[in-house]
Amino acid sequence: MMGGTIDRLFWKLVLFVVDKVKFRYISQKLITAVSLAVTMSLLALILFYTRSQNDTIRTNNERSMRNVTESVSASLQTVMLAGYADIAQVFADRLKDTQGVVDFRILRNDGNEAFRDNTTIDEVNRRRGNEDFDQREETKVVPVLPSAHHGLKAAVDEKRIVTYYETDANKEQFLTFLSPILNEQKCYKCHGQEPPVRGVLKLTTSLKLVEEDVERSWHQAVIILGLAITIIMAITAYLVRRSVVTPIVTISNAMAEVSHGELNLSVPVLGRDELGQMALSFNRMTDELRQTLSGFVSEQDKLTTIILSADEGMVVTDPRGKVVLVNPSCEQILGKTMTQVVAEGFESVFDDPDQMRAWLAEPAGAIDRVVEYNDRILSVSITTVHAENGAALGSTALIRDITETRRLEQELRNRSLVDGLTGLGNRRFLDQSLEREMERALNHGVMLSIAIFDIDHFKKFNDTYGHDQGDRVLRGVADSVRATVRAVDIPCRYGGEEFLVILRSTGRDGATVIADRLRQAIEAMVLEGLPTVTVSIGVASFHDFLPETPVRFVEHADKALYTAKRSGRNRVVVARPEEVAPARDSDGMEGA
Repeated sequence: MMGGTIDRLFWKLVLFVVDKVKFRYISQKLITAVSLAVTMSLLALILFYTRSQNDTIRTNNERSMRNVTESVSASLQTVMLAGYADIAQVFADRLKDTQGVVDFRILRNDGNEAFRDNTTIDEVNRRRGNEDFDQREETKVVPVLPSAHHGLKAAVDEKRIVTYYETDANKEQFLTFLSPILNEQKCYKCHGQEPPVRGVLKLTTSLKLVEEDVERSWHQAVIILGLAITIIMAITAYLVRRSVVTPIVTISNAMAEVSHGELNLSVPVLGRDELGQMALSFNRMTDELRQTLSGFVSEQDKLTTIILSADEGMVVTDPRGKVVLVNPSCEQILGKTMTQVVAEGFESVFDDPDQMRAWLAEPAGAIDRVVEYNDRILSVSITTVHAENGAALGSTALIRDITETRRLEQELRNRSLVDGLTGLGNRRFLDQSLEREMERALNHGVMLSIAIFDIDHFKKFNDTYGHDQGDRVLRGVADSVRATVRAVDIPCRYGGEEFLVILRSTGRDGATVIADRLRQAIEAMVLEGLPTVTVSIGVASFHDFLPETPVRFVEHADKALYTAKRSGRNRVVVARPEEVAPARDSDGMEGA
C-alpha cells in the first residue's frame, strides 16, 4: 500500500518539475536532472528490496498460519479419535480468542458449521448400535460458506489446504485457510468410508499486524531515500557549479555575442574534456558561419541576378499576403509598375480579385492556369508555400507570356488540317468533319448531303499545259468553291483534282441546287491563257442511304460522279436508292 503511494507521489513530482517549473539557469537544470536520475535509481533499488522484504513478511506469515492450521487440524483429529467429539465445538470456540485469529470454524462439506445439530450424532450412534453420544437439546443450522464457494470446493474435491485473501469494507485484509478433515481408516467405525473428506477447518486471520510491519519498512525506506537525495543534491550542486556551469556560461555569453553578428569571436579551450570539445566546436562553428555567410551573400547576388533577368514574371508575398517582390519581367508582361502591383495587392494582379481568391482557396499545391490579359495569353502558376506545421509562408505567381507560342501552335494545327495548295480542308480534316456530321444527322435527324466532283479531262490538261498551270487551275477551282458554297458548308480537297463539299442541314433537292450552282461558277471561271474548266459532280443525301461509315457515304456520291462522267461530263447527277450505278472501270474515269 505504502509502496504504491510513494510511486504515485514520485511521478507526480517528476511531472510537476518537467511541466511546470521554468528553470532560468543551466546549473538548475543539471542539478535537477542529476538529482532526478539518482532519485529514480535509489527509489528503484529501495522499492526492490522493500518489496522483497514485504513479500518475505507476507510469505512467512502465510507459512506460519498454515502450520497453525495443520496443527489445529491434527489436534482436532486427536480429540475426535479419543471419543471427545462433543467438546470439538468448545475447542473451536476457544481458538477464536487466540491473538490474530478472527474466525475459526469446523464446517461440513456443504459449508454449514458442524456440531450445531444432531445429524452427525444420530449417524454415529446408528453405526455403533448404541447411544454413546447424547443428543443436543438446542440445534440450529449456521451457514458459513456457500456450497459452491470455489475455495470450499477445491479443499473438498482436491483434499488440500486452500488459502485466499479478502478485504472488508474498512480496507482491512484477512487471510483464510480451508483445511480438509480427511476420513481416515480410524474414522470408519463411526463415519464409514464415504465421503473421503468429513469436513473443513476454516481459519481466518487478520493481516493488520503484517500491514503494520510493511508500513514500518516503507517509512524507513522513505527516510533513507530523503537523506540520500539531500546529500547527493548538495554534492552535485557543488561539482556542477565548479566544473560545468562556469565553462558553459563562458561559451553561452560568447554565443550571445555571435547571435548579434559578432562572428569574429572565439573562446579559450580550457581542457580536453567535453567542455573543451564544446569550445573547439564553437570556434569551428563561428569559422564555418563566416564562410557560410560569405557564400549566402554570393548566392543572394546570383539569385537577385536570376530574378531580375528572368523572362518569367514573378510576384511574391509574405505570410500576411503583402507583395514583397515584383521583378522587371512582371512589370513588362502586366503593363504595371512594381509600385502599382504592391499597392493593388496580390489578389488584383490580373484585375480579378474574386478569381484569384478562388484559385488560392483550391486544395491543390500548385495551380496552373492560362489567362488572357491585356491582349496577351499568359501561363500562370500560383503556389502557396506552407511550413511543416501548416502555416502559410507566402504565395507566389510565376507568369509567362505564351502569346506567340499559342499563335505558332494554332498555325501548326491549321496546317495539319488545311491543304497547302488550295487552302481548303485536307483529307484528314474531311474525314473528321464527315464522321462528326454523320453522327449529328443520325442522332438528331438533321439533313446532310455531300457533293463530290473532279475536273474534266484534267490529265490531258496537265499533259498539255504542265503541272504548274494545273496547280493554277486547282487554286482557281478552290476559290470558286469558297465563293459559291454557304458559310455553314465544309469544302475540302479529296485528293488530286477531286473535291468534296459537306452540305450541312441540306437534303437531296437543296444539294442538287447548290451543286449545279457550283458547276456553273467553275465553268464561268476565267483563267488568263487557259481554256474553260468544267467539272462533273455526284451528289448523295445521307437519309436516302443511311450509310454505316463515311467511306460508304462517299461511295454513293462517287457512283453518281461516275454516272455524270459516263453521261457526257459537265453535269450534276444525284445518287438515288433505286438506282444502283456500276463501279468505276479499272482503267479509271476520274481525270478523264
